[in-house]
Amino acid sequence: LHFDVRRALNMREISIDCAQIQSWETLHAVFAQTLSFPEYYGKNLDALYDCLTELPCPTHLTLLHFDHLADALGDYALPLQQVLQEAEQDLDHFILTFA
Repeated sequence: LHFDVRRALNMREISIDCAQIQSWETLHAVFAQTLSFPEYYGKNLDALYDCLTELPCPTHLTLLHFDHLADALGDYALPLQQVLQEAEQDLDHFILTFA
């Protein structure tokens, strides 16, 4: 989508610097805080997907330094990327950018 379309949709612009994430626990804490997930967020990939589907408004999420997560999270990084991309494909109100 072009910037003008995102603006027309009143899309919330959020960036997460993945360089600050050192573990899956930190990852889920940062996502929960930054995206204002509910208290019951289960801190796993299924719960992440579920909470992305329940975002209260259209959201454009930019993940800065995403490649850092391969080192920090090991085998957890690829399933994370797959869940985020699946959410973007399934949801009209969620746009994902890796930067």
